[in-house]
Amino acid sequence: MAVASVSRIRASSSEGFDAAVREGLARASKTLRGITGLHVVDLKAAVSNGKITEYRVTMEVTFILEQ
Repeated sequence: MAVASVSRIRASSSEGFDAAVREGLARASKTLRGITGLHVVDLKAAVSNGKITEYRVTMEVTFILEQ
């Protein structure tokens, strides 16, 4: 029987939401082993002078706990 845990993380990128998700997953993969999925909970953007300057995501990363 496997037991999973969920960790909520935030990540950002100047390139887009997809890039922010990929950056967050890449960083989470450095410290969390056994990642099996993620759920994007929230999308936000920083705006300056009428243009998006930063894309921000909040996501929950699911990983299996080691025995």
